Amino acid sequence: MIEEKVRALIEAEIEKCGYVLDKVSYVKEGSVYYLRVEIDKEGFIDLDDCVRVTEAINPIVDKMDFLTDNYILDVCSKEKGSE
Repeated sequence: MIEEKVRALIEAEIEKCGYVLDKVSYVKEGSVYYLRVEIDKEGFIDLDDCVRVTEAINPIVDKMDFLTDNYILDVCSKEKGSE
């Protein structure tokens, strides 16, 4: 499964940055694919947190050869109520 492969490749890097990887999903919305990475930490996740994680994992994600479709990497906070 794509999500499990991605998680295995990026989870350690996210933890090294001080965050928890909550969920990875690869979804098609309309005609666009999204690789959605939900992160969490103590307190609130803000835009700077999402940028920090994006910058950390983007080089790893770019090297993945099993995602053949064009997609948007979307790093966001953990969805409320998904605890």
